[in-house]
Amino acid sequence: MALLLQRAAYPFSRAIGRLAVSPFYHSSVGSRGNRSPDDLELGFSSANSRGKATSFSAFSLFLGTAAFYSAWQLQLTSEPAHSEEEKIALNPKEWLQFQLQQIERVSHNTRIFRFAFDPDETLGLEVASCLLTRVQMGTAADGRPNYVIRPYTPISDSDAKGYFDLMVKIYPEGKMSKYIGSLNPGDTLEVKGPISKFPYTPNMKKNIGMIAGGTGITPMLQVVNKILNAEDDYTKVSLIYANISPEDILLKEKLDGLAAGHPNFKVYYVVDNPTKDWKGGVGYISKDMILKGLPLPSNDTIILVCGPPGMMNHVSGDKAPDKSQGEVLGLLKEAGYTQDMVFKF
Repeated sequence: MALLLQRAAYPFSRAIGRLAVSPFYHSSVGSRGNRSPDDLELGFSSANSRGKATSFSAFSLFLGTAAFYSAWQLQLTSEPAHSEEEKIALNPKEWLQFQLQQIERVSHNTRIFRFAFDPDETLGLEVASCLLTRVQMGTAADGRPNYVIRPYTPISDSDAKGYFDLMVKIYPEGKMSKYIGSLNPGDTLEVKGPISKFPYTPNMKKNIGMIAGGTGITPMLQVVNKILNAEDDYTKVSLIYANISPEDILLKEKLDGLAAGHPNFKVYYVVDNPTKDWKGGVGYISKDMILKGLPLPSNDTIILVCGPPGMMNHVSGDKAPDKSQGEVLGLLKEAGYTQDMVFKF
């Protein structure tokens, strides 16, 4: 307690001492032509009257005592001014090694890879963001390492501690996907990030529509998880998810569970090659599917789109060559959505 009182009283004792010795010292503009913070607080003109100095010193002593008491009370009742900063695993400027912990099969060519880090840390991922992966494959003509770099969007909870999940579809000609697919638990992967894509904030829109194809579900799931895990986010989310066949639908069980447990989330599946017992949409996504399954165009609506180039061109138009959003084309333009109502991942 003595130490607490001493710390609280120290700045005020210094201030009182200065004022008692020379109460008007800071009241005049000095040779530098600028007033100190003390000048602005006191705001008195120069004077040398002993009576004024004595009365002002007493007044200053009163103010200092009152301030000391207030500070003492604050020290006793308030929490520390600076809490411990959250520990972050990612570094946007440095490639870091993350160890593969486990692998989960999703489909015949898709896996979820869980990478581990310090259990006291979070990944440091803002929704919606991706991260970069890197692997060295040979050397360039000048002898320098030749790297393959690819972005991936984690599907794990952004607040999860100690791990992150990447869902990777392994393509026969995909250099990075094949490399990640060859990893075994205990192996490491170089990662850097995050890279912000769509800065989501709670209740930014009343309605969010989503159109995803294949692994384009990953940023959508990131946003969906953020919304459904928040107690004070009332955004309504509608998802149209397109795939080649029912067997290619990624994370269907998880999506169905989210829809069943949250009235503000619904999902509609579309496949090119349906089975005999298929009950969802068939063929390409259509304008009619969009108008019936997604929120209608309005200032309180935004449509998120992510998928292979063919789907993007059909639904919204692809991004511009400079990777900016570009013009809204395709079905969304026909349905009346404007550029400020559409975001392309």
